[in-house]
Amino acid sequence: MKKIILLALFTIFVFYGCEKDDFCIKNPVTPNLVLRFYDDADRTSLKTAQQLSVWAENKDTIVTYTSTNTDSIAIPLNSAANTTTYYFKTNATDTSISNNEVSSFVINYIPKEEYVSRSCGFKIIFENVSFSAQNGWIKDFSPATLTTINNQNAAHVQIFH
Repeated sequence: MKKIILLALFTIFVFYGCEKDDFCIKNPVTPNLVLRFYDDADRTSLKTAQQLSVWAENKDTIVTYTSTNTDSIAIPLNSAANTTTYYFKTNATDTSISNNEVSSFVINYIPKEEYVSRSCGFKIIFENVSFSAQNGWIKDFSPATLTTINNQNAAHVQIFH
């Protein structure tokens, strides 16, 4: 009888001692900033940025955006800082270096950690986001500020060129 009780207690401790397998199924990715490029003359029409290259200040060019033709990009923000500066180089006429146009795009924000779950951990969301552009081929952008960036399901900023 003692053996059966000990075996039953051992079995109970074994099953209760095991943890559930935790898998992160919520996709807690820290969101990228999504930009769409539009025609400055017709602000409802998408316009491809020709030979676009993108790099952050003091960083290398983002491989995905090296001399590419695209009407939208998704770029990461530095979660360890309050500002990220990107440079966008485009060349609408040819591949000659002398025809390159560079614009800087500055993003200011407050990074906040958001708890997702035990298995997923934390993700960073960006609050009180503001933008400014200087020089070059970017004529305008909209909006100038955002309350928060907490997903990357849609474009956050429209850039007119």
